[in-house]
Amino acid sequence: METIFTPWRHRYLAEQGQDKTGCFFCDAAAAPPSGDTLVVGGSEHHIVMLNLHPYTNGHLMVAPRAHVASPETASPAARAEFWDVVLRARRVLETAYRPHGFNLGMNLGRSAGAGVPDHFHMHVVPRWDGDTNFMTVVGGTRLVPEELGTTRDRLRDLFRETLS
Repeated sequence: METIFTPWRHRYLAEQGQDKTGCFFCDAAAAPPSGDTLVVGGSEHHIVMLNLHPYTNGHLMVAPRAHVASPETASPAARAEFWDVVLRARRVLETAYRPHGFNLGMNLGRSAGAGVPDHFHMHVVPRWDGDTNFMTVVGGTRLVPEELGTTRDRLRDLFRETLS
């Protein structure tokens, strides 16, 4: 069996099951919209950011700026804006990567698989025909060929362009 080292995942794995203070979505929403953050775009009530542990290149998350656990508890203005932001994220990914399809989804609550059960978010994941390869099927490993910084810079530029 071949070994693939992924040292960047150690901190994520070590933190599982520990009580955490703070929320990385809230931290991202409060940070300046440039620099090394994973935020690529946003709106008045939402941020759009890269997933630190993506399924594929361009795996985005749309999260409200407010710390709320479900869409029902978001403000009426945030609920009215939500789908426009999700669809804008999908259009940006379409332009950047030309995927064959998309997975859109959210996990509400820990038992549903939510990694951050108290701050809801929508995953926008581009998919390609044949993107499940032997590494995923046999090795239980995902291959993501583009570095997050490269993805971030590409998508930030496209989000800025979609504002005009």
